[in-house]
Amino acid sequence: MSEAESPVSTKPSPKSRRYPEDFNRSAVRLVTDQQYTFKAAAEAVGVCEKSLYDWHKKFAPPPVPCGDDATVSELQAEVKQLRRKLKHAELEREILKKATAYFAKESQ
Repeated sequence: MSEAESPVSTKPSPKSRRYPEDFNRSAVRLVTDQQYTFKAAAEAVGVCEKSLYDWHKKFAPPPVPCGDDATVSELQAEVKQLRRKLKHAELEREILKKATAYFAKESQ
């Protein structure tokens, strides 16, 4: 069979795939409920890690803050998570400051 006669693939490219919301939520539950790593969960459902991170951000329940009766390990985990979020927010702020300066300079 020549190239001209070969059937055209009807499989969508990975960039154009859309998954149903229930599929996305199920994939997120692998991380939140089943304690899969993002990499393992993404491989298990056949998506890229970036998609899974995006779905997690959208669908995962917010973490419950530790109470007064929390254990040391729970408090340490919360501190670790909050430090990660702070670092991410600071990075975003720096990027926005640089972008603002760049566009202000361009508009003059």
